[in-house]
Amino acid sequence: MKLYICYGTFPSPRPGGHPCRNAAKALRDAGHDPELIRSYGFGLMPDAFNLTRGRREVKELTGNTWVPTLVLDDGTVIDGSHEIVEWAAANPA
Repeated sequence: MKLYICYGTFPSPRPGGHPCRNAAKALRDAGHDPELIRSYGFGLMPDAFNLTRGRREVKELTGNTWVPTLVLDDGTVIDGSHEIVEWAAANPA
């Protein structure tokens, strides 16, 4: 499994925490060990400035450049931190 994230796996003062950290932590807490694909850029930026390898792959998978995005071993794509957290809770390793 691959988890596309920015570099936000650190604690954040942001209300609700950082979405990429929340997704990565939920997966680890559920016993998963995803390959982390760190992606430069920011979803709000135009594609011309935002299509690093990770963001390019996320755009091909989801149609947008926002992370986090989880790709399961069977190719299933789960897009968004809330969706990833919910999936991890329902699918422990």
